[in-house]
Amino acid sequence: MNLPAPLQSVVEEFSKFPGVGAKSARRLALYLLRQDPEQIDRLVSSLNGLKTRIKFCSICFNIGEEDICDICSSERRDKSIICVVEDINDVIAIERSHEYNGTYHVLGGVLSPLNGIGPENLKVRELLSRLKGEVKEVILALNPDTEGEATSLYLNRLITPTGVPVSRIARGLPIGGNIEFADDATIGRAVSGRSKF
Repeated sequence: MNLPAPLQSVVEEFSKFPGVGAKSARRLALYLLRQDPEQIDRLVSSLNGLKTRIKFCSICFNIGEEDICDICSSERRDKSIICVVEDINDVIAIERSHEYNGTYHVLGGVLSPLNGIGPENLKVRELLSRLKGEVKEVILALNPDTEGEATSLYLNRLITPTGVPVSRIARGLPIGGNIEFADDATIGRAVSGRSKF
């Protein structure tokens, strides 16, 4: 059955979302079709607010409602530590842990030559310019995949000559994980990155 054009258009737009396939997109569109006009108006208003009220921080490239995000403007954050992450989702994940009190730098991706992403496509220059102040440590918190490792190595080579110490987040077995089911690389990193008890 062919869907009416307005419904098909909404399905196609939802299908562009990460992790949303054709069936899920159709389910979402049909759900919206059954909602009251007021509910649809609230959704449209929220989406408009997303594009008109959310800004990228001029310092770290996180998101907020002002030119400088809540983290960078906070007096309680340790401005001498910068945690470098791939994207805003990583900031959200680290903040949920309540274990980090420094600032961030969102690169906006990782090096990926096969996808045409080089250093000029990331916020690398901006990171290096931040190191001229009171920064005492840069933590690289990039994913442990090929692109994340390559980006970490690249950044380490650029930052080391500045004299600012570079560290990386620990890697190993997750809490609640089972050694028996972990892959060799994860077990190896857990053993080599062990800490005193």
